[in-house]
Formats: sequence, C-alpha cells, structure tokens
Amino acid sequence: MSAALELRDIGVQFGQFQAVDGVSLTVNAGEVVGLIGPNGAGKTVTFNVVTGLQPSTRGQVLLGGQDVTRLAAHSRTALGLARTFQVVQLFAGMTVLENLMVAAHRHTHAGVVVDALRLPGRRRALRSAEERSRAVLAFLDLSHLADVEVTTLPVGQARLVELARALCLTPKVLLLDEPASGLDPAETADFVALLAHVRSTLGCAMLLVEHDMGVVMPLCDHVVVMDFGKVLASGPPLDVRDDPAVRAAYLGDEVA
Repeated sequence: MSAALELRDIGVQFGQFQAVDGVSLTVNAGEVVGLIGPNGAGKTVTFNVVTGLQPSTRGQVLLGGQDVTRLAAHSRTALGLARTFQVVQLFAGMTVLENLMVAAHRHTHAGVVVDALRLPGRRRALRSAEERSRAVLAFLDLSHLADVEVTTLPVGQARLVELARALCLTPKVLLLDEPASGLDPAETADFVALLAHVRSTLGCAMLLVEHDMGVVMPLCDHVVVMDFGKVLASGPPLDVRDDPAVRAAYLGDEVA
C-alpha cells in the first residue's frame, strides 16, 4: 500500500520550547488516520506543519512520495492536499455555491490574467467551476443549499459546506481539524457516516485531529496519540484505546 502522506521525524521548536519532537506517521492511500492527545500535546502544530502553515525545525513532509517540506501551502494544495478547520472558515457574503466555486476554479486552466482581462477563457472556466461545484453538492445531498448565503447556516450545515469546498479540490489527502466540533450527537453520527461514504466512494486518504472518540473509533483505521510533543502510542483504534499509557494521558474514564 502506497503512502499518501508521510511525516518523518518532524520537530518544531519555539525558542527553548520543543512543541513537536520527532513525530513520524504515515497515512496510506484510502486510509483514515486519527491524531489525538490532550490539549497542548502538539497536534495542531503538527497539523499546521502538514499544511505548510508552520515550518518545521527538522524532518520531512511527503505527499505521494514527493518531498513538500519547503513548499508553500498553496503549492501543497495543487498537489492534492485539502483541509477543513476547527472553526469553520467560509467566505462571508457569498452563497454556498460561490464558496465551492472558489475552490473548484483551481481545476480550470484560467489564470489571473484571463480573469482580470475577462478573456473568453474566463467564461469557460467559470462554467467548469460551477459544474464541478454543483456535482459535489449533489454528491453530498446539499444541492438545496446552493443559493443560501453561508453566514445564515447553522453549524452542522456550515461544516458540510466546508467539507464540500475541500472536496472541490479533488484531494488525494484530506485533513480534518476537529470536524465534529459544535455538532450534537445525532449530527456527529451523520457526519461520521458521511466521511465513511466519502472515503469509500472517492478513495481519498484522511488525517483527522479529533477529541470525540465517537468519531475516532468507528472511522479510523489507525490512531496516533501525541503527548508533550511526542508520539505516545500508535496502532489500531482498539489497541490504542486499551493502552494503559494512553488511558492515563488522555482517554481516562471516557472509554469506561
């Protein structure tokens, strides 16, 4: 099985503070990997290293075997990396469809000059972006929201729209930052089922940071636990759940 995403001995240091210390993990093609741990464990910093928002002090980030350690975030997106955010980040003042078209436009051949000068290729590019966006909305059963302004959406629907926008990039690796944050139990269960459907249908690999074990346990093939910037445990979800060190550091009574 080929690695869609690989971190090799990642380290991040802020002054004298070692936020991440020797983290290595692999997300294979079509696999879902959970990154969990207590607050301050270094999960978010590691996540930001993957996306290119945080430079690492040492180590490598590889996408599909290609070293992207020094590439900017937008360059990683072009190579098949997409993400959602812990706090939903949608473009206010725009409809759901328009939010998706921003992402889908990356797959057209139109550039800045074509857009600025309103050359003929711009119309074709916009039409292609709209078709792609509507197809993703239909796939996620969200077509009825196409013309809704995003700031009017409840949290559950906003998270679905953010997922849809990420899928418009046709990601090979999808990063999910606490995707169940702000959702009630019923919404969480539906979202887990949807992510499983996305994985089985589209085949994209996923790395998710999540505190809710109701998301991690049924969805993940593999779980990596961080504590104090290091990998504390790594393995199948049930093995990690039952690891005494993990229970002491993070899960505690939650798995009782």
